[in-house]
Amino acid sequence: MAGLSTPHQFDQPTTLAAAVLTDDNRLIVMVIAAVALAALVVAGVLVRQVLAADEGTDKMKEIAVAIQEGANAYLGRQMRTLGVFAVAVFFLLMLLPADDWNQRAGRSVFFLIGAAFSATTGYIGMWLAVRSNVRVAAAAREATPAEGEPEKDLTAVSHKAMKIAFRTGGVVGMFTVGLGLLGASCVVLVYAADAPKVLEGFGLGAALIAMFMRVGGGIFTKAADVGADLVGKVEQGIPEDDPRNAATIADNVGDNVGDCAGMAADLFESYAVTLVAALILGKAAFGDSGLAFPLIVPAIGVLTAMIGIFAVAPRRTDRSGMSAINRGFFISAVISVVLVAVAVFVYLPSSYADLDGVTDEAILGKSGDPRILALLAVAIGIVLAALIQQLTGYFTETTRRPVKDIGKTSLTGPATVVLAGISLGLESAVYTALLIGLGVYGAFLLGGTSIMLALFAVALAGTGLLTTVGVIVAMDTFGPVSDNAQGIAEMSGDVEGAGAQVLTDLDAVGNTTKAITKGIAIATAVLAASALFGSYRDAILTAANDVGEKVSGEGAPMNLMMDISQPNNLVGLIAGAAVVFLFSGLAINAVSRSAGAVVYEVRRQFREHPGIMDYTEKPEYGRVVDICTKDALRELTTPGLLAVLTPIAIGFTLGVGALGSFLAGAIGTGTLMAVFLANSGGAWDNAKKLVEDGHHGGKGSEAHAATVIGDTIGDPFKDTAGPAINPLLKVMNLVALLIAPAVVKFSYGEDKSVGMRVLIAVLSIAVIVGAVYVSKRRGIAVGDEGGDEGGAERVAKSPDPAVVS
Repeated sequence: MAGLSTPHQFDQPTTLAAAVLTDDNRLIVMVIAAVALAALVVAGVLVRQVLAADEGTDKMKEIAVAIQEGANAYLGRQMRTLGVFAVAVFFLLMLLPADDWNQRAGRSVFFLIGAAFSATTGYIGMWLAVRSNVRVAAAAREATPAEGEPEKDLTAVSHKAMKIAFRTGGVVGMFTVGLGLLGASCVVLVYAADAPKVLEGFGLGAALIAMFMRVGGGIFTKAADVGADLVGKVEQGIPEDDPRNAATIADNVGDNVGDCAGMAADLFESYAVTLVAALILGKAAFGDSGLAFPLIVPAIGVLTAMIGIFAVAPRRTDRSGMSAINRGFFISAVISVVLVAVAVFVYLPSSYADLDGVTDEAILGKSGDPRILALLAVAIGIVLAALIQQLTGYFTETTRRPVKDIGKTSLTGPATVVLAGISLGLESAVYTALLIGLGVYGAFLLGGTSIMLALFAVALAGTGLLTTVGVIVAMDTFGPVSDNAQGIAEMSGDVEGAGAQVLTDLDAVGNTTKAITKGIAIATAVLAASALFGSYRDAILTAANDVGEKVSGEGAPMNLMMDISQPNNLVGLIAGAAVVFLFSGLAINAVSRSAGAVVYEVRRQFREHPGIMDYTEKPEYGRVVDICTKDALRELTTPGLLAVLTPIAIGFTLGVGALGSFLAGAIGTGTLMAVFLANSGGAWDNAKKLVEDGHHGGKGSEAHAATVIGDTIGDPFKDTAGPAINPLLKVMNLVALLIAPAVVKFSYGEDKSVGMRVLIAVLSIAVIVGAVYVSKRRGIAVGDEGGDEGGAERVAKSPDPAVVS
């Protein structure tokens, strides 16, 4: 933004003071809070059902306990690390501008609550997953008859195992929607019309913790997975979860701290941040009704998620487990549309003029029916989720052509497998981005000439997508639980034949569900970011008018603040795109470094303890767990600083217009990058499954080795860098929203201070550059002399942590 014009030239910000929380709305919000608590009760019921299942043999239980200990040790250390960061941000938020100290205090307190809820959701996901995995393996074991017993009904066994895995996910889904809705409802009940401002802190807490859990858990799980595959499968020719591989326990631990804990926290923050945007814009666009209606829609989603989770009951006629999961998803989606339609026509008035608490004349004078806008906007979000589910399934399921084509390229070597996977990821990203773009634009058009109504429609589309989140989280957790179950079965040697095939089939379905949930997660990120973008615009206009009386004739009018023909704004746009690339590169490089240390350690154990191969010696699993834990926690800092400080650096250096352009660049690039990474990784993983099932040469063949290499490349794509982009976008949007008033304050009016802007910008840039420099100085190759505790030397000197006995 080059400057400000005289006050009468400004776009008028939306006045929010007129909106109040009426007694009727307060009662509705209390009912919504009760629905949120009901979700937690249902979660408790599902926990009892899962834990009632049989745990299998003593050997299986022993392996499961080792995984539990490793996961608890990692998450405990991670939480202590993040606790220090959370306290620092708590006090920093107190320094940012707000209308009064009540808002400031509430914003900081609910930042901690949002962070705690996000961490709790992730922890619960991990806690139950590490207990469910052995139960799924035990259920599959029933498929193999004992000597003298008749053949078992494989369909019934498969359905039992699948139900345990999916209801484990259901618990995480209920916690996600329950805590998200409970937190937002409590803020509205306590702060009423000030709730949107306080919710900015709640959303930031959820997003920051989710990003750290996503990055840290992703580095842990993929370092162990890649290291285990490269040494075990490729070099030693042993199965993926062979107990002779020292990295197997760490690999299974990683599934839980990365996929379960990380993704649960990720989708929780998507839930929280979308509600933040919807309530900020709802208060402006729909007045009094805007403080309650954005909560009614996800509350309906809580009820339909319960139905959807229990509706996932496999049938004999199903082609695969995905058929049952799809059925539960679509039943939930259809019921959501019907109930939302009822709520819309019961709750909202039939004309814009009847909306109480709205002061925008453009909205009050608008013709048409606000109920139609609300219903269509929510429906767009639900339909978008369904379309992305189908599109992602097409590109990642083992039964579809794209994955089969990658499987065929394995016959010509690793290079063609890699090229085919990259091609698939790039192409699928375009289709998914177009779908999301059309969804955003379709919702935007509903607002007509009112920019505020249009942005609120985008936010409502986000809440529509939230109605599916309970089932989506269940689908996601299903994946790592199935993966862990197969690992426990293989390590124990107690599940063979038909039982092993049941688990292989469930694992393939799990790969697809994980890819689908990542696609929908990025859609929620884009919708939330687009809605927050509108909130950012309003914050800028409000702040500009606050200082406008003291500024005149200094340059471009406020309504051109994001005109990219201005060089500073174009630079901001490019910087936003660049941050996504840098963030992704740092995350993948972190996996590469840590995986190198794992490879070295596993090779060392095979070399120094030859008895491992003939089972006369036991691998030291704890060493690999310790390597992955240390590396994952050490690598958290740089991506976190990048997300928080780059908006600050851009805003205070180039202005609010450049900061808005920065967000636009990040949203556009992040959408494409996240889908590309997720889909290519998921397709490579399932192409490997195809070959392992006997296609193109089967296990041990050259084709298998080729797909294993493709899978190891795809691992950090789909489980580290790709999903971490979702919280990255929302963290940057929320930081921009929070600092916007301060940027304007120090740029114009009587508080204008070039020195303060320069100081903040220089400090931010210095910290970013320093963090990236330190990260890049760490050894990339094992044994790097210049590396930070580097490679071989670090591993060789590492004491046995005895995390896993």
